[in-house]
Amino acid sequence: MRDLISTIDTWRARGDTVAIATVVKTGGSTPRPLGAKMIVNSRGEFAGSVSGGCVEGAVIEEALRVIKNGAPKLVKYGIADEIAWDVGLSCGGMIEVFVELVS
Repeated sequence: MRDLISTIDTWRARGDTVAIATVVKTGGSTPRPLGAKMIVNSRGEFAGSVSGGCVEGAVIEEALRVIKNGAPKLVKYGIADEIAWDVGLSCGGMIEVFVELVS
């Protein structure tokens, strides 16, 4: 987390808006644990991981929406969802990710 805080500080110092995505619920086989974090800035750059690469692209898109409209969002990815295969979460598990602005 220290590395992410340093990166947040750097991004904010140059004027970027930053969102943080946190794994708040898991089920079954998941690539990252509860509490895993990823940050995304308004330029689309990111650091950290919520899924070991499985759904990062989809989470980045959600984070950019949160940055644009300011409203936090809870997103769910799992094998039961047809999007799970599209975004790469084919491990059989489920994750819920809360995305919010860094204030």
